[in-house]
Amino acid sequence: MSDIKFGTDGWRAIIAKDFTVENVSRVAYATAEWTLKNFKKPSIVIGHDCRFGGKLFVETAVKVFISKGIKVHMAKTFISTPMISLGVKELKASLGVVITASHNPPAYNGYKLKGHFGGPLSSDKINEVESLIPSEDKIYLNQIDIDKQIEKNNIEIVDLEQMYLDRIESSFDLEAIKNSGLNFAYDAMFGAGQNVMNKLFPDMTFLHCDENPSFMGQAPEPIAKNLTEFSNLIKEKRNIAAGLATDGDADRLGLYNSKGEFVDSHHIILLLLLYLNKSKNLKGKVVVAASTTPRVVRLAEILGLTHDTVKVGFKYIAQQMINEDVLIGGEESGGIAIKGHIPERDGIWMGLVLFEYMAKSGKSLEELIEEVYGLVGAFKYWRDDLHIDEKLKNAIVNKCNKDQFQSFGKYTVQSIDKTDGFKFILSDDEWLMIRPSGTEPVLRCYAESKDLKGAIDILSACKKEIGV
Repeated sequence: MSDIKFGTDGWRAIIAKDFTVENVSRVAYATAEWTLKNFKKPSIVIGHDCRFGGKLFVETAVKVFISKGIKVHMAKTFISTPMISLGVKELKASLGVVITASHNPPAYNGYKLKGHFGGPLSSDKINEVESLIPSEDKIYLNQIDIDKQIEKNNIEIVDLEQMYLDRIESSFDLEAIKNSGLNFAYDAMFGAGQNVMNKLFPDMTFLHCDENPSFMGQAPEPIAKNLTEFSNLIKEKRNIAAGLATDGDADRLGLYNSKGEFVDSHHIILLLLLYLNKSKNLKGKVVVAASTTPRVVRLAEILGLTHDTVKVGFKYIAQQMINEDVLIGGEESGGIAIKGHIPERDGIWMGLVLFEYMAKSGKSLEELIEEVYGLVGAFKYWRDDLHIDEKLKNAIVNKCNKDQFQSFGKYTVQSIDKTDGFKFILSDDEWLMIRPSGTEPVLRCYAESKDLKGAIDILSACKKEIGV
């Protein structure tokens, strides 16, 4: 049996190679043991996204939970990760399990754990679960019949999608969005957000809103290089005010303006922060991951709000949202959460906040971004994911650890932030970050400058310096 390790956001592996029925059963066994140790009357909410084998792997885990005497709330259809997190909180369950590999390539599936509070389980708790994974499968799955367990009420089929829709309808001014005269577009990337958006806005322009477990061979990650078809659609239509895209399990988002230009998550966080504070008069702490633009901190200080920077991985932001009064928490990768919802990334929820912002302000997305620039300055950001062999990756990280990079071409390093990875501050308006991925064999390189050419120049200088 293979060694199973949880990364930044769950356990992920290639289907049929390491992500197998036997290995899912092992992880489910550990999950059950941990839940029994920590809750008197344990219950688990579980569901899957649109990936290959989702139903099979959910049923595998459910059989394990039932064999251990744990009550199960099983999703009626495919769901998004935020739907599971909301379901855990609303149903007062002990734990949530999502069978998803989020934004990873189609060959992968995965297993995420959600706490009773409706957000990612903390690192120390995940380590406890991981330590309980047996070396071999201990459950005889063929002895458990799902249908009979449903009849006995040991398994409850729950409509998490409707629960989520009800929450949206009570939290947003949907009529303002629908009556604004603004046309919006949505790209589900063949992911789990497709049904919700269709039900909320049937007249919206849709792309990739059908089930396709192969995602047409592309990783369902809402970044510019994966969304060229969506961008072209917006450019061709010429009447779309903004376009929203979400990843495979709909907890991350990407955004496009009316010109079909990509709006990265740094800008999205800034837009949301300004709307929540200035238009909705909400206050609270601002928490961002280390790979996020320093301009978020700059805006927080302008608005008189406290702030903190944490490691990459939304679970670190979630912990602060659970324990403190946090207004917004966000990551560079498109995962954002706000006050008044769950301590969980939610791509659709954030998209709706932005649509509402545009509808109620009467301003275009471009105009709202200019307002942000008026406060923190104009900037552009770019990221390169370098697929390099492990030996070279480790050598680069080792040099970073020893502070051996003091310049990248013409860019001199002024200081280094090692909160997570290595963030090289090059000037007041420019930075470069090098960070090994926690879930993939990748070295991520991020850069920001006053314009796109500057950001790309920094990345080029970086690659030359590190020998890639």
